[in-house]
Amino acid sequence: MTEHSGKPAGAALEKGAHGALDPRDIDLFEFARGGRSASGVARLSQLPRMLNEVPAEAPDRDTAFTWQAEGFTQKELQDDGTEGPQPYLRLAVHGDAWLTCQRCLAPYEQAFNADTVFRIVQTEDEADEFPLDDDEFDVIVGSRHFDLVELIEEELLLSLPLVPKHEVCPEIHESIASGADGAQGVDSVDDVPEQEIEPEERVNPFAALESLKKDGPGSKH
Repeated sequence: MTEHSGKPAGAALEKGAHGALDPRDIDLFEFARGGRSASGVARLSQLPRMLNEVPAEAPDRDTAFTWQAEGFTQKELQDDGTEGPQPYLRLAVHGDAWLTCQRCLAPYEQAFNADTVFRIVQTEDEADEFPLDDDEFDVIVGSRHFDLVELIEEELLLSLPLVPKHEVCPEIHESIASGADGAQGVDSVDDVPEQEIEPEERVNPFAALESLKKDGPGSKH
């Protein structure tokens, strides 16, 4: 994590001497160089791509996420060999959203806790110079009219679990419990094999070819 002397992103943040900020229209360079901070709430109804991840039968499809943003600079060596202030942004997002469990297919509530430091650069070419797997910070291209809500949504999408699921499923979905042949007797989700095909049910393409040869035109019966 990049070190700096500002307040932690999770602390109570002030909006600075310039008054309240519009999170969809921020001069990100001024925000960082002025050491400004802001906080707010983003609802899922404001985040259409995240809302697409929420099942229609969820108990609440418009949950709220709290966010805190903090700008700061850090002296770094510039291309001309001199030291200059490099702008950074720290963004923390916390909240819950309902997702579909991939084991039992029922909605469950997933917690999100993202806390990321971003190095702010001027151009895409400059951003491409940094490795994608840097553990200290991510890189974003800043602007004078930066949409912070869009960045909040990106962070939530990146925080989605690869396989959404309950820690312990309350029940097993009927299609999983019964199986394709309607067999019963599965006591838990963990008892369900990922793929179960009886040996006699496997199709042997060579056997099928032999059958065609025997039954084809000119074959003797």
